[in-house]
Amino acid sequence: MLSNLFSATTIPVLEEVAKFSQLRHTTLAGNIANLDTPGYQFRDLSVDDFQSRLQEAVELRRQPPDPYRSGRYARHREPLQAAPAEKPHTILYHDKSNVELEQQVSEMVKNHMQHNLALTVMNQQFRLLTTAISGRL
Repeated sequence: MLSNLFSATTIPVLEEVAKFSQLRHTTLAGNIANLDTPGYQFRDLSVDDFQSRLQEAVELRRQPPDPYRSGRYARHREPLQAAPAEKPHTILYHDKSNVELEQQVSEMVKNHMQHNLALTVMNQQFRLLTTAISGRL
């Protein structure tokens, strides 16, 4: 019953966004950590790919349930996997690395803001559920 209560909210979507942001943050931090490593090619996760797969998952959840499948298998969802981003053409430095500090920090800040937004909205959803369960205003 509680799983149905949670799945009726935006909590599963926000959970996927927070997981993706956390994984991308780790990837971007690795890029900054290897800034001075000769020959290091930066890595990133495809934000566009994640957003399109998240949209597909949301659309799938909006479809009416299949009457021939019931119980816990009716709304089974698999976690979204993060796909690596294609490397854009950037400047290749003399040490054969292509990591730009300003770009990586900028991407990390945008990613951090997305992560904080997802957690803030998720926290608000939990507060609304707590209020609804307790029956207090």
